[in-house]
Amino acid sequence: MMFDAKRLLDQLVGSGAAGGFAGGLAGGALANVLGSKKGRKLGGSALKLGGLAVVGGLAYKAWRDYQQGQATPAGEVPVPPADTGFLPSENDHNADDLSRLLVRSMIGAAKADGSIDTQESQAILNRINELQLPAEDKAFLFEEYSRPLDIAAIARDVDSTEHAVEVYAASALMVDPPSPPERIYLDSLARELNLEDGLVRQIHATLAAESGG
Repeated sequence: MMFDAKRLLDQLVGSGAAGGFAGGLAGGALANVLGSKKGRKLGGSALKLGGLAVVGGLAYKAWRDYQQGQATPAGEVPVPPADTGFLPSENDHNADDLSRLLVRSMIGAAKADGSIDTQESQAILNRINELQLPAEDKAFLFEEYSRPLDIAAIARDVDSTEHAVEVYAASALMVDPPSPPERIYLDSLARELNLEDGLVRQIHATLAAESGG
């Protein structure tokens, strides 16, 4: 069985992995991963729509409200219209590539709170092994956690403004509220993605509104 990025994204956005990751590291590098209000509140929508649709919907709402200069009331996470670049069709091979990119960005945010030494790496491996995930997903997670944090590498794989908004939104979902190192990560990511300050603020406002935070 091959690694399924969309399946893993569903797990992450839906907080399916929250119990396994929360408190995984001494020093708190992963203590808040998917244990936030955002992750829990969005879980129901993720189960109904799928992780890719949830992230795409949140990103689309933030982008639309920013373009219109006004925020729409909070409610159900919208499904992006088919004529936008926020949600590839299920049969589009780009959907798997986008899912993988979003998972990478979420993992990057998760480990932005500190470096991972040998002891911490073993703690992460133990946590991943405890998750109810296929072996292929576990292998991908541990490989990504073991990589050095590289914001520029994530940004290089972003090929549109829509995907840039989605990558930032997925990362922001992981931290609530962001610690100083996580804030530095998000600020650096926004610069690498060439996102306007106002749009970044709108993304955070949208996430807060839709999660009741």
